[in-house]
Amino acid sequence: MKIIPVTCAIIQFNNKILAVQRGETMKLPMKWEFAGGKIEAGESEIDCIKREIFEELNIHIEVKERLTPVIHQYPDFKIELIPFTAKYVSGELKLKEHSDFVLANKQELINLDWAEADLPILKEFIEL
Repeated sequence: MKIIPVTCAIIQFNNKILAVQRGETMKLPMKWEFAGGKIEAGESEIDCIKREIFEELNIHIEVKERLTPVIHQYPDFKIELIPFTAKYVSGELKLKEHSDFVLANKQELINLDWAEADLPILKEFIEL
């Protein structure tokens, strides 16, 4: 099975972190995740995460640090999730694909129902 490379961003708004909830019609419906998306042909990881965040959330970010990628096998697809920490720079947050969002501290994030691939990333981030 082909591995789909996907980036995601742990975006800091002041002292809170952004998490987004997948819509009912998306794969993994209603699960929480760090926003991001598939890397396009010829695109760098950084270019991808900046583009995806703008397309999905209408905001600009400053990418800070690359965390440990996670390879996760879902029942019908396999992804390599490549996480970055980032800082909100500008723009008005507007959800274009997701059903909800939350700005939360690390402890509040633990209580959300996360997509499985995001869990090791959340754990690494909390331990930073």
